Amino acid sequence: MSAGLPAPGGAVTVDVVLPCLDEAEALPWVLARIPDGWRAVVVDNGSSDGSPDVARSLGATVVHEPRRGFGAACHAGLLAAEAEYVCFCDCDASLDPGELVPYVREVASGAADLVLGRRRPQGLGAWPLHARAGNLALARMLRRRTGLRLHDLGPLRAARREALLGLGLTDRRSGYPLQMVVRAADAGWRVAEHAVPYRPRTGKSKVTGTWRGTWQAVHDMRKVLAEPPVAACTSTVAR
Repeated sequence: MSAGLPAPGGAVTVDVVLPCLDEAEALPWVLARIPDGWRAVVVDNGSSDGSPDVARSLGATVVHEPRRGFGAACHAGLLAAEAEYVCFCDCDASLDPGELVPYVREVASGAADLVLGRRRPQGLGAWPLHARAGNLALARMLRRRTGLRLHDLGPLRAARREALLGLGLTDRRSGYPLQMVVRAADAGWRVAEHAVPYRPRTGKSKVTGTWRGTWQAVHDMRKVLAEPPVAACTSTVAR
């Protein structure tokens, strides 16, 4: 494990939400890289490969979310979080949760309200062409909708828990990560983006592994972009 943020009195200051669907093979690699003092919250979304048992055996907190959907799993993890800061990371070993340490420090320092990882593929098969194309199209649409000059809508991210809850996120499918960014932008949040290594995942992709899965995700996200600004999100993060 890598060194995490100092926690006064030994309190957990960061929860890492890990949406999980049949990731038993990847979990040991991912959980071994959770920074010291941080809590891993593995949200099982209906696994049949023993993922919850593997996660528990490695010291993670396990939350069960019976409603299928990436957003449903992410939001269940957010609701289960107790720390001041909440991070999100895929559970397939494509991203190293240890990379989140400077992200949380950036939020804690007040330099940003939401920090995102811009995926940089490492090796063949790390990011299929169709997935990159869909991501690029969405990034352009996001720029038109919010003015944010982001390049990626990747799953590695960090923010304050109470602020995230205040966004009133409603999407429970593939549009959840995008809705988070859109509502953060509407609320006047400062959003930062940093490059992060992106490795070939362990196991089969549930979303972007096929053209059909990718464009279903794009469809979900286009609906999010069509939503009008939400009145509840007009105030900025408390600083």
